[in-house]
Amino acid sequence: MKRLGSVQRKIPCVFVTEVKEELSTKREHQPFKVLATETVSHKALDADIYSAIPTEKVDGTCCYVTTYKGQPYLWARLDRKPNKLAEKRFKNFLHSKQNSKEFFWNVEEDFKPVAECWIPAKEIEQLNGNPVPDENGHIPGWIPVERSNKQYCWHSSVVNYDFEIALVLKQHPDDPGLLEISAVPLSDLLEQTLELIGTNINGNPYGLGSKKHPLHLLIPHGAFQIRNLPTLKYKDLLSWFEGCREGKIEGIVWHCNDGCLIKVHRHHLGLCWPIPDTYLNSKPVTVNMNLDKHDYAFDTKCLFYHFSKIDHQKFSRLKDIILDV
Repeated sequence: MKRLGSVQRKIPCVFVTEVKEELSTKREHQPFKVLATETVSHKALDADIYSAIPTEKVDGTCCYVTTYKGQPYLWARLDRKPNKLAEKRFKNFLHSKQNSKEFFWNVEEDFKPVAECWIPAKEIEQLNGNPVPDENGHIPGWIPVERSNKQYCWHSSVVNYDFEIALVLKQHPDDPGLLEISAVPLSDLLEQTLELIGTNINGNPYGLGSKKHPLHLLIPHGAFQIRNLPTLKYKDLLSWFEGCREGKIEGIVWHCNDGCLIKVHRHHLGLCWPIPDTYLNSKPVTVNMNLDKHDYAFDTKCLFYHFSKIDHQKFSRLKDIILDV
């Protein structure tokens, strides 16, 4: 399967959306819902959505692989946010104007400081050499995942910089009904974005690992292509999410020919997430670490060591993998 688009900015919904003054089921304490109408958006039409590749939207936290200190590195998503004074000014402006694009930001003074190694995400608009904040007043960006940073310990668990490899979950290359966990060279993932899922990420909607034995994995964006999606109509998609086994997913991301990404989330259609028995957890999974040709001396407490001990084993579901870490 060819490499698809990377996630470097907020992805727009495939439908025109509207805001309803109802308590959100997606974000706690949010007093409104963003719901889809039945109208396909201009952005989706301009990107030729009908020729796009639909893929499963996986629920985790976004990561990026690019070079740092002369070697391939995993980077965590870190949006630069405004300080309290600027945020208050921004919210007051939105309340009176309703259009965030007209707000003037002083990037050097209005935003909280970030580490020198922080970089802005690709593809975001630039003005006078500075990144332009998005409609929420945030500047999307990345920070390298270093072993010494405890804040990103779960990110660190899926990479080994000594051997420059990452723990990746993807579709088996020879069997579309089978998943595969493998150790992938970080150099093979350069300039890709991936989703980190697992025990301590986003409430663990896939039920991986346990508090005693946490388990985390990386999934390349676009890894799980959807084969039998219905026509791009609101009611048809709603029925697919509600009634099909393949529809037991968080959402859909369409990868368009021009690199544009378009999505729909279950919440856009008024449906709940997370849900029991996700489609991701219905498939069998095999472990194929591909480490035979190398002399890897892993720390006995790390995930790579424990996956190497169950190499070439097959499990009926991801939930069934229990590592004595």
